Amino acid sequence: MQLVETASNTIPDGGQVMRVTARDGAPLRAVYWPARCEEPLGTVCILQGRAEFIEKYCETVADLLARGFAVVTFDWRGQGRSYRALRQARKGHIGSFRHFHRDMLAIRERVLERLCPRPFFALAHSMGGAIALDMARRGMSPFERMVLCAPMLGIARLGSPRRTAVMARAVAGLGLGRLWIPGGGATSQTTRPFDGNPLTSDPERYARNADLASALGDGAIGEPTIGWVAAAFRLMAQLQEPRAALDIRIPTLIIGAGADAIVDTRATERFGQGLKGGGVIVIPGARHEILMERDQIRDQLFAAFDAFIPGTHPGESSPARAGPAVGAV
Repeated sequence: MQLVETASNTIPDGGQVMRVTARDGAPLRAVYWPARCEEPLGTVCILQGRAEFIEKYCETVADLLARGFAVVTFDWRGQGRSYRALRQARKGHIGSFRHFHRDMLAIRERVLERLCPRPFFALAHSMGGAIALDMARRGMSPFERMVLCAPMLGIARLGSPRRTAVMARAVAGLGLGRLWIPGGGATSQTTRPFDGNPLTSDPERYARNADLASALGDGAIGEPTIGWVAAAFRLMAQLQEPRAALDIRIPTLIIGAGADAIVDTRATERFGQGLKGGGVIVIPGARHEILMERDQIRDQLFAAFDAFIPGTHPGESSPARAGPAVGAV
């Protein structure tokens, strides 16, 4: 469960790599980086998207450590070097997104609450953002504030989401949920040619992540299974219910990607407008992986992050470094 380093991706010093076991016995790979200052601002937990892995976020970890936070991140079950439900390690299969709740609860109990300075914050991407929202609306979240980048609230450029969801559920119901989606396979999206990729417009960061995926081997999974798709559409339907955003009591800033070809930015904006505490902004020109984008876009993301995190907490005055919540409604 050690981390993999490449020439283009240096792992920040001081990280404590650990094996965390969820209540159902699934082993997860996790890392905790202590803050590099005497009075930390809290702990940021990075929640990755589908098919991602810890090493991909080393640059972001360094950014957060430089800001005075401790950092925790981990591989969700089914990807990176965490537990696999199937023998074919490149299939990131899941039958229900509630299994991911078990992962987050294990990280909360065994890492955040045992090792990390409070308050706890979430910085989540895509699938990780959807999981964070689902747990928040159910009252299961450990976080005081959340920043969600391109959360998976709808799929972009999909002619009939409802029809796709029905078909995926039907096929999974026939016992075929562990098959690849039609046309899918073991090749990681990250290792495909840069030209025309939907993830980032930054060629250097794309190449860095491709090198990491190759070095990680089976840790960099391929396309989703039909079962994963059915579970994802089930979660997105629940998050699109009228009261879903209203049920979230945690201050939440959603950052959408203006040129996202993977998740539906319009769905992101609709959801963000329904939040009681927080809001939504969209960064023009950003592709799906905003944290992996070129500097001009990443700088906008972190300007929003810095204005929203750590924020003001009970019994405290607002820190001088933190401005008003960007895009708050």
